[in-house]
Amino acid sequence: MSNVERRNVLKVAAATATVGPMIWVKDASAQWSNQPEKGAKLRVLRWSQFVQGDIDQYLANVKKFQDKYGIEVRVDRELWNDVTPKAAVAANTGAGPDIILSTNDDANLYPEKLVDVTDLCNYLGKKYGGFYPVCEPYLKPDGKKWIGVPLGVAGVCMVYRESHMKAAGFNSFPKDTDGLLKLCKALKEKGTPSGFALGHANGDANTWCQWLLWAHGGRVVDANNKVVIDSPETLRALEFAKEMYATFAPGTLSWLDPNNNKAFLDGQISLTNNGISIYYAAKTSKDPKLQEMAADINHANMPVGPVGRPTEFQLFFNQMIFKYSRYPKAAREFLRFMMEEEQLNPWVQASIGYVTPALRSYEKHPIWTSDPKHTPYRDSMKNMLPSGYAGKMGYASAGTLADFVVVDMFAEAASGQRTPKEAAERAQKRAERYYKV
Repeated sequence: MSNVERRNVLKVAAATATVGPMIWVKDASAQWSNQPEKGAKLRVLRWSQFVQGDIDQYLANVKKFQDKYGIEVRVDRELWNDVTPKAAVAANTGAGPDIILSTNDDANLYPEKLVDVTDLCNYLGKKYGGFYPVCEPYLKPDGKKWIGVPLGVAGVCMVYRESHMKAAGFNSFPKDTDGLLKLCKALKEKGTPSGFALGHANGDANTWCQWLLWAHGGRVVDANNKVVIDSPETLRALEFAKEMYATFAPGTLSWLDPNNNKAFLDGQISLTNNGISIYYAAKTSKDPKLQEMAADINHANMPVGPVGRPTEFQLFFNQMIFKYSRYPKAAREFLRFMMEEEQLNPWVQASIGYVTPALRSYEKHPIWTSDPKHTPYRDSMKNMLPSGYAGKMGYASAGTLADFVVVDMFAEAASGQRTPKEAAERAQKRAERYYKV
């Protein structure tokens, strides 16, 4: 750890030391017994932070673990888009990090390569109010054993400039998709456009495209895992996206996850979908202009579409231990330690709720009410649908998501590269290649 990182860790530790205990009654009967291997060393690969407090407190917790157990832990960080292929390589070659924090349903690509952590998940769930049901399709695909420990989701909401929205004639953020489209058109007319990623962005592109597909009643597969993406409901979603795209700032077809953050903070756009990282960056900046912008930033849950209910898709974070690890007991102890209240509580606080925890007790964390702008992210796991909805998750759903089948379909139709029907037909064929394996 560099001197700069140490100073940042100390600052965060001081800032979070006063955070009070969580308000819930823990189950005192939850029991855990595990003895790490002697001489154990661990290597952890996780995604790069979008919120500095996340990594600062994470490393502070790692240091606490090292000090307590005498186990050396190396933490490597990569972009989200790079973790997924590196995890797949590790699974296929049988070598690499002991623990990987990856995204979405990566675990379903190689479940047989992962350590069974059922006892650990049962312990955590019993102690902290249980995991949200949406975690099970991701990491308990057979309904019996856990192949990874759910961490939570990088909650995605609508991020907007309050003053720009009001200048466009709206007193509050629209709660339905029709109102959203009207707002996008009005923002464009005012010269303060919106912008949503349509490149291969694991977080931002997947989340809003899946949400919009489901909001109109479309889906990749039905309950029997039959591919049904080429449907009238999908065509309606694509026609809607085409109208939205006409209001976007230029360049969104190539946007990856950092691009909309940069465009928003540069004042190029005034509406996008994102985690809380844009607000965090503006709020903690020393630049007076960004501090002023922070006061104008607000958040709203994703609008409800014609289906009449929330259809949010969030970036899910898993924690996987690979069977090739020489120290699986030490790895399990590390994950348990990091998920306990004493570590998870200050981590959530330091990252101002950038990750909505998978354990239900954290609904009561004060971070969600200490600033009303945080509150929409609290229910991210409660409102979300799983990847592969409405079918069963597995290799096919993981492969379809990793191949950006839905995102590409929206990008092609929205930009006019293909008609909505042509884009849906192509997506149907691409998805079928995975679901017919």
